[in-house]
Amino acid sequence: MDIQSIKNRFAIIGNSPALNYALQVAAQVSNTDLTVLINGQSGVGKEVFSHIIHSLSARKHNPFIAVNCGAIPEGTIDSELFGHEKGSFTGAADARKGYFETVNGGTIFLDEIGELPLGTQARLLRVLETGEYIRVGSSKVQKTDVRVIAATNKDLLELVQSGKFREDLYYRLSTVPIRVPSLHDRPEDIHILFRKFAADFATKYKTGSVQLDDEAKQLLISYPWPGNVRELKNIAEQISVLSTDKNITAKQLSKFLQPYSENRMPILASANGTGSEFANEREILYKLFFDMKKDVTELKRMFLDVLQNPGMVSQNQAFINELKELKNNEVVQQVPMSISSHQPLQTSQPVIMNNDIHDHVEVEESLNIVDKEKELIIKALKKHKSKRKDAALDLGISERTLYRKLKEYDIEE
Repeated sequence: MDIQSIKNRFAIIGNSPALNYALQVAAQVSNTDLTVLINGQSGVGKEVFSHIIHSLSARKHNPFIAVNCGAIPEGTIDSELFGHEKGSFTGAADARKGYFETVNGGTIFLDEIGELPLGTQARLLRVLETGEYIRVGSSKVQKTDVRVIAATNKDLLELVQSGKFREDLYYRLSTVPIRVPSLHDRPEDIHILFRKFAADFATKYKTGSVQLDDEAKQLLISYPWPGNVRELKNIAEQISVLSTDKNITAKQLSKFLQPYSENRMPILASANGTGSEFANEREILYKLFFDMKKDVTELKRMFLDVLQNPGMVSQNQAFINELKELKNNEVVQQVPMSISSHQPLQTSQPVIMNNDIHDHVEVEESLNIVDKEKELIIKALKKHKSKRKDAALDLGISERTLYRKLKEYDIEE
């Protein structure tokens, strides 16, 4: 089947070379049983490619199932994928077949494969290499004939280097890699997609189709689209529903383009200032810690002034008020500050300070990323009253990742 026929069949819009190449690879690999790893940012349509591969394969009349690995708790994912025996764990009232058993002869699409626990990764590797698996709570080896298509929006090689993903599984999965381009990498397709979505929503809501002027088109194309096609579709729907004037100017369009929600953690912009790609978690934490370090440095400078001029605190009430304000500041609160009586300040005269501030203060500056990550997680849980979903959203990570880090750092909720 040629590329245009695939586009028509699966309602794929666009003519960028990167998109055409990805479709060509998907079509060529479909008639084999090779494992495929689909890479791409969130919202680019990775699942559509899994359907293309399955529908063009010899397995097209057999079952297909899509599994979001990041949405299944670590304690139950082995049971979901491989099944379990009756009584194998609390709540296992009956034996249950896993996906690899129910989809035998078909295709299984494992989305967010980077979220799989290491133990489950070992089980998956065995299935890929031998076609064998064992139900949870059983000792009987079973066989399955399932084609695996995996997808991720993360850099699996980076996870391999950090010990969070098995290297042998990575190379076994990426027999044939397919990279689905982000919307930012296919600017020639942005306006075409917008017109298609606008026409669809005009029909759905029985309104006039939205039209963009030249400046609005340029704004649409230059926008970074961190949410990719999914975000573009949402924007087209918002404009179709909320705009009374269907001839949209750049000023009107800009009201709908809000790439980052206020309740997310800070992000790093790319070198060209467009902010087109989200920073990973480590970069986010580094950015936050460097900002915190500036506040700590300022606080230490103020203490140094006190040591050099012991009488200034008692003479200057404004300084005391400023120190109180820094003490109560949210960023400074994130920095570990311990009060110690074992290391008194070395001064020739006693330091006179307000009762709200202890006589001997030691400011410990720690930039250990593990300590800070643990501290931020604890703070987010307290802020959201131990609600994992809200805490994970505030931290900018998935609920699945938060669950793993709670176990890793032995954090009690």
